[in-house]
Amino acid sequence: MTRRTALVAFVSGLVLLVAAGAALNAGWRDAAGDPAAGTPPVAVADPLAAEIQAAQDRLADVPGDWSTWARLGSAYLEKARITADPSYYGLAEGALGQSLALRPDGNDAALTGLGALANARHDFRAAAELGARAVEINPFGAAGWGVLVDARTQLGDHPGATEALNRMLELRPGIASFTRASYDAELHGDVVGARSALEQALEVAGSDSAEAYCRTYLGALAFSTGDLEEAERQFAAGLRVTPGEPTLLVGQARVAAAHGDVEAAVRGYRAVVEARPLAEYLVEFGEYLLSLGRAEEAREQFAVVGAIRQVFAAAGVSDDLGVALFEADHGDPAAAVAAAEAEFAGRQNIDAHDALAWALHSAGRNAEALPHARAATALGGRDPMHLYHRGVIEAALGQRDQARATLAEALDANPYFSPLHGPRAEALLDDLGGAP
Repeated sequence: MTRRTALVAFVSGLVLLVAAGAALNAGWRDAAGDPAAGTPPVAVADPLAAEIQAAQDRLADVPGDWSTWARLGSAYLEKARITADPSYYGLAEGALGQSLALRPDGNDAALTGLGALANARHDFRAAAELGARAVEINPFGAAGWGVLVDARTQLGDHPGATEALNRMLELRPGIASFTRASYDAELHGDVVGARSALEQALEVAGSDSAEAYCRTYLGALAFSTGDLEEAERQFAAGLRVTPGEPTLLVGQARVAAAHGDVEAAVRGYRAVVEARPLAEYLVEFGEYLLSLGRAEEAREQFAVVGAIRQVFAAAGVSDDLGVALFEADHGDPAAAVAAAEAEFAGRQNIDAHDALAWALHSAGRNAEALPHARAATALGGRDPMHLYHRGVIEAALGQRDQARATLAEALDANPYFSPLHGPRAEALLDDLGGAP
């Protein structure tokens, strides 16, 4: 999973808890507390389970309570994020739909929840529409603006996303808005601003899970610039408060792989895919095993990917982007192009441009691929994988000098960006005559 997809999935869930909580009466409190308001955390073993149980108990007594239905739907969506169990998407949709059925007018909480659910399912056009309806009802609801930030970013409407982000920051400067601000800055190449926003988020983190989230992305940001020491420090700090959290463990595995510590990297990746067998983690582990020459073990990881994607597809989650990249690297170029074109038809952001470029390259259609590769790297950020893809395509078209510059930039951005593709980038750059 790319950082941007993970960010949408996480923050959509996080911001929903804020939105749904605001829809309830003053007797309800988020078990994680509200650092901005000075509300201390409630001492419960599993705050989210307590939220779900409390909502279910309330609805058993008052089944017509539309606001509690919205809160329950939000909690189910958060449960899906934490457990990586897509069956909770259906439960979330049912609860949020019931809320909207009970109160079809003026129900921004349900619309916000449904918008966040659409983002999680990668239906970004629907999310943008639902978010717009939510903020029209309640222009002071930060959560609705958050849904719009995510949807517009994924659709490639970056000016619109920044506009919605600024409004969200005005209304509720907190973890959900600061993390979005970090990603917006990173997309535009402002790494210093991205780090500053995450540090502000960490300052207001009022629970172990919130702190771990902030440290996950502080570590990921450090890794993306090749700062392995800082990345490891952040991942270790996060694991001290949330032992065994897969998003932190995968970060540690990446650092170990970059250091050449094969035993620690394999152990870390294996723990991640056992705890949270998401397609993106399985592919990443498989590619690391390929980089070690352990092709049979890699195939074992790749063999599970299709089944996992089918489970998520049954829950309404589209992953044409992941399919396109996987098929381009390890499968059928025609299937890669078909998936990439389907993704691009739904959104035209930098990830979709990159996937289409790489799929077309895998099919030998480099002249068609190049404009998309350029679009994928035009926003200002320095995603080394996007740059690597562009450099390979430029080299295939005989644009040697441009390819050298692009590949050198990819490796300068982060020489550890991929244990499989990083060495390939270095080898191709050497073949072309080295960095300019």
